[in-house]
Amino acid sequence: MKLHIRNMVCPRCIAAVEQFLKKEGIQYTSVMLGEVVTASGISEDRLKFIDSGLKKLGFELITNRQQQNIESIKNIVISKVHHEEAALQQQKLNWSDIIAESLNQDYKGLSRLFSSVEGITIEQYIIKQKIEKVKELLLYDQLTLSEIAWKLGYSSVAHLSGQFQKVTGMSPSAFKKQSQPHRSFIDQV
Repeated sequence: MKLHIRNMVCPRCIAAVEQFLKKEGIQYTSVMLGEVVTASGISEDRLKFIDSGLKKLGFELITNRQQQNIESIKNIVISKVHHEEAALQQQKLNWSDIIAESLNQDYKGLSRLFSSVEGITIEQYIIKQKIEKVKELLLYDQLTLSEIAWKLGYSSVAHLSGQFQKVTGMSPSAFKKQSQPHRSFIDQV
């Protein structure tokens, strides 16, 4: 049985869910961002118990198919941007193909669904996630802006700077100079 879980955005989230499942004796075959595959079916009462336990950890079960698709799209983007940076270095990364193939669904339908529920396009969501990653890398202060642009698949520093300015209202250097730069949690972008 496949369980879809909201707010699983990092390896620590996966570890927290795995720990919860083990503690409660729930057998599973895999745990990934936003998804758990259990070894067997689970009763409705047990699902309510799992949902309650997950909510205490900041997660929740998603039972609505449309919400599952939206969460899956978000997890694909988060995974690529925040955990698989090598994939972003390909300047011609085709997000629509990646998302459609991963979900085995038509991209146009997924795109319409995402926009109607989230109020932004998938492309805008991808840009916001990439800008959050840029902020993180700027604050680490270990890479130049050119290296960050290359690492995240931007065609140039100017392109990265332009997107950063458009999303945040300031240049990357102005962001870096702030005494308390603002970053958003990945699941709140």
